[in-house]
Amino acid sequence: MESGFKKQLGQTEVMLPRLGFGGGTMGDPTEITTEEQATATMGAAYDRGIDYFDTAPWYGNTKSEHRVGGFLRTKPRENFILSTKVGRIYSRPNDIESFKKNSPFAKRWLGGYPFELRFDYTYDGIMRAYEDSLNRLGVPNVDCLTIHDLDIRHHKTEESVAASIKQLDTGRGFEALQELKDQGQIKAIGAGINFVGSVPSFVKNFDMDYFLYAGPYTLLNQPGLDGELELCENNNISIILGGVFASGILATGAVDGALYQYVGADPEIMERVKNITEICTSHGVELSAAALQFPMHHPAVVSVIPGANHPDQVISNCDQVAADIPDGMWSELKSEGHLREDAPTPG
Repeated sequence: MESGFKKQLGQTEVMLPRLGFGGGTMGDPTEITTEEQATATMGAAYDRGIDYFDTAPWYGNTKSEHRVGGFLRTKPRENFILSTKVGRIYSRPNDIESFKKNSPFAKRWLGGYPFELRFDYTYDGIMRAYEDSLNRLGVPNVDCLTIHDLDIRHHKTEESVAASIKQLDTGRGFEALQELKDQGQIKAIGAGINFVGSVPSFVKNFDMDYFLYAGPYTLLNQPGLDGELELCENNNISIILGGVFASGILATGAVDGALYQYVGADPEIMERVKNITEICTSHGVELSAAALQFPMHHPAVVSVIPGANHPDQVISNCDQVAADIPDGMWSELKSEGHLREDAPTPG
């Protein structure tokens, strides 16, 4: 598959490469990455022509934005596309030690910074988050802003989710995003989606350019085919694919300790991945190549943004995106029930 090919993001002027760089790993979610290694990893991506970098304040409690910005602000601004996210405001906790010991936000990131967060999707909250991100990144603008994590995993209750969506609407949060776009400060507006169910409401109520889809469309599971991806395609809304390795297992394979959706994979998932790997291997294809290339065949998907925390991982991703995959492999994955029959694939 041609890795350098670019596609238009929604109906905007933004053109994204098929392979981008996901900045979640720059927040040290499961292991500590040195500053030197983080810079070398992003340098490996940039040197191989990857010019789209995605980050967020949430990743490492602002650590990823500091790192991504520290690298990119040494490059000509016209040479890269940058996206970050809004919805969280960060501040210094009153008791640093208590925060480190007790806050679930501190415990989420092994190497995260000691800053407390609050959710805010109002007009003022969106504007504050945008300005804070620019300061951390050290750049005058970003290309795309993503409404981040408006789901029950992060907000805990349906009532809290509904209240946050209300902030976007009557609290004028989306108006702030539209204002930034109309002023030319950003070029595209999106929303991060971790579970199926949210897309129709967004499409109905807001003028979306894209969704950053992390989870509902992978080699392991394709619930996004139950209407959401088609809805996006019909409305000229693009999909950027995060979580393409399902948080790890589709890169590592079914090894001891493999992660699926950020926790240890259960026996059923391990067995499925073993079976998928055997089929891939029989066709001379690596599991990671199949995981990276599979979602790219859906017409709504414009880019996949796997994370990496070592240059070798970046090099591998570039190689796997360009690897030749015979049509017969996709057919066998479907016949064995690992891919849905309606999933777009070659042949």
